[in-house]
Amino acid sequence: MTTYHRFGLAVAATLLVAACGGKNDGKPAEKAIDAGTSAAIAGDDLALHIATLASDEFEGRAPGTPGGEKTRNYIISQYERIGLVPAGDSYLQKAPMVETTLDPATSYFRITGADGETRDLEYRKDAVFGSRRIEEHVSFEDSDLVFVGYGVVAPEYGWNDYEGLDVEGKTVVILVNDPGFATQDPDLFNGNAMTYYGRWTYKYEEASRQGATAAMVIHDTAPAAYGWGVVERSWSGPQLDLERPGGASDRVMAEGWFSNETAHALFAEAGLDLNELQAAAAAPGFKPVEMTGLKASASLTSAIRRSEDANVIGVLEGSERPDEYVLYMGHWDHLGVNPETDGDDKIFNGAIDNATGIAAILEIAEKFAASENRPKRSIIFAAVTAEESGLLGSGYMAEDPPVPLKQIVGGINIDALLPMPEAKDIIVVGHGASDLEDYLASAAKAHDRRLRPDAEPEKGYFYRSDHISFAKKGVPMLYADSGIDLREGGEEEGRKYSEDYTANRYHAPADEYDESWEMSGMVDLVEILQETGAALAETEDWPNWREGNEFRALRDAQRAGD
Repeated sequence: MTTYHRFGLAVAATLLVAACGGKNDGKPAEKAIDAGTSAAIAGDDLALHIATLASDEFEGRAPGTPGGEKTRNYIISQYERIGLVPAGDSYLQKAPMVETTLDPATSYFRITGADGETRDLEYRKDAVFGSRRIEEHVSFEDSDLVFVGYGVVAPEYGWNDYEGLDVEGKTVVILVNDPGFATQDPDLFNGNAMTYYGRWTYKYEEASRQGATAAMVIHDTAPAAYGWGVVERSWSGPQLDLERPGGASDRVMAEGWFSNETAHALFAEAGLDLNELQAAAAAPGFKPVEMTGLKASASLTSAIRRSEDANVIGVLEGSERPDEYVLYMGHWDHLGVNPETDGDDKIFNGAIDNATGIAAILEIAEKFAASENRPKRSIIFAAVTAEESGLLGSGYMAEDPPVPLKQIVGGINIDALLPMPEAKDIIVVGHGASDLEDYLASAAKAHDRRLRPDAEPEKGYFYRSDHISFAKKGVPMLYADSGIDLREGGEEEGRKYSEDYTANRYHAPADEYDESWEMSGMVDLVEILQETGAALAETEDWPNWREGNEFRALRDAQRAGD
């Protein structure tokens, strides 16, 4: 068991006062903060960074807040101390953001039945809703409800849930995930493994492209991969987005979620059986179904606050091929403070999600920088913003990269490492996607660990973290997670850690740092990820996506200069 007597929260608080005393414009400060960490990847060092970033003083690290600024300043200070240089004139890649906060007291989402009776859905209990449009007030009246199945238009799968349907002025009601998961048919979409079409982000975007007035996803725990509490907490309070052209007027006026109970009641009121329609929606040839007699009206009042947030990017220049890059990334943000949260604790500290990832990046950077032999390729360390708001920071960075995407050899994303004892395995999310796994497997073997696929590909974790922003641009990306087959206790004991985190801490105020954490497993995994990047930095090879992968053609064209 690793001990932490050197690095209690009192010490961490002292460090953050030093690190965050004033605004940092991303240029080198007069004096870098000495965190007292060693050149080796160590449990005490990881614990120090996590305890600092997840302390109450950082207020949950929400973008566009004082806590977010403290976070960026802390990371910059560590980059300076380690010896990383900015990718340009500044460590900060600034991105314009818009925060929209719905006022539930003056807003409603109303359903009118065939009998003319109306009822306002109870916010957070029956539904959560809001608008991505950058407007203080958005409203519409008497929008017909129509069930569009999974809300997918996928030519490569021969699937179009909107075929022959004009949804202008209508509210589309959509199932979460995709038909492959619903049927478990390996020949339908990607079978049990979720595709990008299963993500809620895609469903709202497609509804907007189709011209709908509003889009509501039906929550269901199994296909969503999380309970209603996660939806309720994550979608209430301030919602962040990038500043979109035209004030995001191309988005639906309202988007959100129906609770499963509410959805069943609405379908029954329309004389429909939701269970039967779910089965029908998973079969080829499904046609949308009007929810006859039901109309939606909404009046959404929101406070709009513009800000400028930033990714924090540092570079360790390569000794022989400095124009070729290995990328490490992780998101620095979390959910901040939500006054609507039940209970006394309103701060979402995000210790595991993702103070652990930033701590890992800092430790990896320090080990590289302290090495006597500088890596041959350059290494980019990117702490990105607004992951919790829809992968906004990584999306912005992929659209406006600090170096040409074709020059990035590959990337490693680090997100939410569990503090647990050493394991005999490493989970690879999106297993089989790219050649990067060969490098990971070699590094893991040296630590007597093996790779294993994500056991729950139906939950779409490969599409739910920042690496996908670069994958969609063609850059090979690797997303590895803590193993579950513990050296002592095996899989039964290992699953307890992940199940406890998911049930009690994920996106909840309880995600806090604890000095009793067992850090040995995290240390071992971070060492493996560092060694994987080191091998990528030394080789002259250019790993690619595997044959048949959806991103292979993009990468081939990118490397060919097309």
